[in-house]
Amino acid sequence: MKTFKKHVSIKGLLTTVRYKFNKVKDVVSSRSKISITDCLMSGLAVFSLKSPSLLDFEQNIANDEVASSNLKNLYGTANIPSDTYMRERLDEVTPSSLRQAFSAVFANIQRQKTLERYEYYDKHYLISVDGTGCFSSHEIHCESCCEKNHQDGTKTYYHNMLSAVLVHPDEKTVIPLAPEAMLKQDGYKKNDCELNAAKRLLPAIRKEHPHLKIIIVEDGLYGNAPHINMLKELNMHYITGVKPDNHEYLFEAVKAAQLNEYVEKENGTTHKYKWLNDMVLNDSNQECKVNFLDYEEHSTKGRVQKFTWVTDLPISSSTVRLIMKGGRARWHIENETFNTLKNLGYNFEHNYGHGYKNLSTVMAMLMFLAFLIDQVQETCCEFFQKALKKIKRKKYLWRKMRSLFDMVVLPSWQVFYELIINGTKLSIAPVNSS
Repeated sequence: MKTFKKHVSIKGLLTTVRYKFNKVKDVVSSRSKISITDCLMSGLAVFSLKSPSLLDFEQNIANDEVASSNLKNLYGTANIPSDTYMRERLDEVTPSSLRQAFSAVFANIQRQKTLERYEYYDKHYLISVDGTGCFSSHEIHCESCCEKNHQDGTKTYYHNMLSAVLVHPDEKTVIPLAPEAMLKQDGYKKNDCELNAAKRLLPAIRKEHPHLKIIIVEDGLYGNAPHINMLKELNMHYITGVKPDNHEYLFEAVKAAQLNEYVEKENGTTHKYKWLNDMVLNDSNQECKVNFLDYEEHSTKGRVQKFTWVTDLPISSSTVRLIMKGGRARWHIENETFNTLKNLGYNFEHNYGHGYKNLSTVMAMLMFLAFLIDQVQETCCEFFQKALKKIKRKKYLWRKMRSLFDMVVLPSWQVFYELIINGTKLSIAPVNSS
């Protein structure tokens, strides 16, 4: 078998991440033997190994010489923090300081030309943006929690996350970018929301990827003039869902106009397209012009699905199918991102520690970073691909990895994966207890 690729194997990815973690500000570095880098790498290992809880992870490491040795060998931790100490230290980390780790991993993928398979519509990249909840409680809260007041006098404290992932209609694997937390902002009485988070997330993406050709794919929440104008300023194209209830002016204008039409059939499915270019989005923003697409899919069983979008991409009979598929690719953020994080071992909605400042958000970002590393491996790493093929399902692979991590001294990631792939054919040296 070949050796690990330098930049897109888990060894190379963790080396890249650790280098960026070294740049994270450590507010107590002079008073501790355990660096913030070791705390962050240990937190990342929790999600990389899909541990069910921080306490479970800590107990395995603290009580097992093999597991603690593997954490040092594979994740490069010089000193291992307890779960309580890790929570205290990570609570002080500024979440935005972790964005650089995501950007560095993304640069590794670009260096290997892996992103070429995600090119779409004149070599642009589709980035699907959507929000999801990551914490909710009636009692546990921190100074950054958003609050929902109920009629019975009770409160719900919550954290939401706005995510952005690179998608392609023909690729199941997604490439997540650094998410943006929706938090109570200093000086604001109102809760943070998706639209406000987008005002931070999208400029950050453009700053981190200044030359990337981007098409943002979003739902109807974002179909408003201020947001569309911001996308134009950021040199980002868009395909945004719209609905009659929220865009009455646009749909009334469409109803009164003569639309372009195009019909095609494929394997018994009928695709019906109607479109108009250069339409006014709404009455109060006459200067905001959009191109409108109405699409219906009629299956052989009589099922009809209907979608409507606005875009700044010119619509014609030669581009309409590409735009339609790009718009529908938005669902990859729900199916291949949120559902995976919630149901396939990452335990996205589990409270790994809330803290008083930033812990909940930092842990969520470390989970997204672990997910990014897994997605890159699934796309680029022959060892990971063969291990997954051997075990067949990811949740079984995660279980196998945790078992080996706890029971066998693993000198390297390559040995780790070879043991999964080859089973008992590979001989592992016993623990050196001298």
